[in-house]
Amino acid sequence: MEFKDKKAIYLQIANLFCENILQKRWVADEKIPSVREMAVELEVNPNTAMRTYSYLQDLGIIYNKRGIGYFVAHNGFEITQKLIKKQFVEEDLPAFFKTLKMLNMSVNEIVEINNNRK
Repeated sequence: MEFKDKKAIYLQIANLFCENILQKRWVADEKIPSVREMAVELEVNPNTAMRTYSYLQDLGIIYNKRGIGYFVAHNGFEITQKLIKKQFVEEDLPAFFKTLKMLNMSVNEIVEINNNRK
């Protein structure tokens, strides 16, 4: 995974986790990789990985079974969907609309382009 400078690494890892949940690679009550496994796989400090797990646990997306590991929460999909939707509206959409305005493009043009890609 290549990390971007503008966003904290633990939040970028959290977005990766959210993507796995939203794409149903990880489902409710399923065990997810351990902190250590994730740190090794992503080549990050275990403390950074742990910060991701703590963040997602605080949001109620994952939970810890002491001595067993971390699991996707029963309503983890719904919480994740709300979180990512909020991030999209607050962070991505403003930049998207700014770019549309600079390029003098309409939303209808974008929809048409997207429909033609299928």
